[in-house]
Amino acid sequence: MDLEVKGVAATSRSQIQPFFGRKKPLQQRWTSESWTNRNSCPPVVPRLDLGSLVDSDDEDQNLIPENLPAPTDKYKLKYQQYKMEMKEGYKQYSQIDAENTKSNVTHQQSPRNKIDEKCVQHKEANTDDLTTLDRKALLQQGYADNPCDKQQWARKLDAEIVAAEKKKQIVAEQVMIDHLSRAVISDPEQNLAIEQKESDHILPDSKMTPLRFRKRTLHETKIRTHSTLTENVLSHKLQFDGRIISRNGRDACRELIGFFFTHDQSLTIYEYRQFGKNRTIVLPFIQKSIYSHQCGRRKGKQYRLGDFYVGAALTFLSSDHASLPESIKENTFLKLRITHIDQIALNSLKTASMDQEDDIVIQETNDRLVFKAIQDVLKEKLHKRGVRILTGLGKYFQQLDKEGNGLLDKADFKQALKVFHLEVSEKDFESAWLILDDNGNGKVDYGEFKRGIIGEMNEYRKSYVRKAFMKLDFNKTGSVPIINIRKCYCAKKHSQVLSGHSTEEEIKSSFLETLKVACSKSDEVSYGEFEDYYEGLSIEIIDDQDFVTILRTPWGI
Repeated sequence: MDLEVKGVAATSRSQIQPFFGRKKPLQQRWTSESWTNRNSCPPVVPRLDLGSLVDSDDEDQNLIPENLPAPTDKYKLKYQQYKMEMKEGYKQYSQIDAENTKSNVTHQQSPRNKIDEKCVQHKEANTDDLTTLDRKALLQQGYADNPCDKQQWARKLDAEIVAAEKKKQIVAEQVMIDHLSRAVISDPEQNLAIEQKESDHILPDSKMTPLRFRKRTLHETKIRTHSTLTENVLSHKLQFDGRIISRNGRDACRELIGFFFTHDQSLTIYEYRQFGKNRTIVLPFIQKSIYSHQCGRRKGKQYRLGDFYVGAALTFLSSDHASLPESIKENTFLKLRITHIDQIALNSLKTASMDQEDDIVIQETNDRLVFKAIQDVLKEKLHKRGVRILTGLGKYFQQLDKEGNGLLDKADFKQALKVFHLEVSEKDFESAWLILDDNGNGKVDYGEFKRGIIGEMNEYRKSYVRKAFMKLDFNKTGSVPIINIRKCYCAKKHSQVLSGHSTEEEIKSSFLETLKVACSKSDEVSYGEFEDYYEGLSIEIIDDQDFVTILRTPWGI
């Protein structure tokens, strides 16, 4: 039966559609949408009566009470101050708004102004002419823009200093033990004294084991010899850290610590090796003896105290040292670079005898000025292109080196400079060639040529490059697979990643793409190629701490 209640018609059961869906929960939030679904008609809004509103002026007049006392001078003064502050604030706001509008217009017109300036100035036109690889390589500078935790870096630096001092102490103790023991055993006077002492109690015809097969004690307190070294004599020494100048990663990352003894002008070099976290060993790398320079202006002159300073080169004949690794024996000379020196000991050991000849000092100063003039000219051409040019130059030198000994002639170097648009005047090139070709054989090591013509980063920066490579090359093979570099490289703290402009994968891909271009093999990176990359990046970075941050942050060293 159909019913109708209060004007609402009821629907018959036959017209009702069955609902087979899932029942909704009873507790639901009351929203406008749910209300409109339940009620098809919107709520009735009461009509606004404008006539009931009172005029604002009349309302203000009615609000002002009668018989209001006049304001005092104190309140008048406050009102005037408030009025002046409001006017001044509005004036400042108007000026700031006008400046912002002006800066926006200038910012929109700046590209056109830059283009006009580049048309006039050739230098700015060159800086804008960058390749895609140049721009991707420059992205590595973004790590320097990210402020680092100075306290955390300071703690890590203190720990590194403590570990380095402990390492040097271990090597120094081993040197003292080796040379004091060797001095007692190999002293000829001790042998003569022992033979004389035992021959007094031995009959000539007696059959006794020869002396060389008999057990000997290390120290014989009853014997006094004049040639035996003492701890006091060996304490007058200069300690220094060194590295091998080589493109072989295994040799370049060897940790060498040397000692120069002033009592006889001799020197020795030890290698510090670490296996795992706790096991270490110290082995002699260059035996203690008196050596002379093998290259340069001081060729044939004996090493003296004045030859030891940070950045100085020590040269040895590889054939004179049979215990050297085979990779080093392949080269005629072993070249070492002093990376750190005990300055306190050097100052205490300085004497008048360490003064070098004036003519040699003047010649070396002139040589440095020749290289400095060439480097200043090429630095402008390497601006923002250092990574691409230096990595490409190293790869090009390897292709020209058919024999594999690292030596190239004058024509090869001229051709390489021309290919990479690093032309040098004929006069400067000949002056540099006379300095580099000290042997006069017409061939120069291309690593030495590149260091002299283009320059190199300081030893502080190179130490962190070696630390990064040593962390990657945990097997000490001298090369690192690209897969390991991808795993170890972390771009989380890059400035563009933090700001959201780029992703970690984009920054990592940009780095790997620029690094792969420098590699002679597609699946691995050698130490020389790794060093060339950061050598080119170092040209654009003035501050040493910024460069260290660029290495520390992605590699976690």
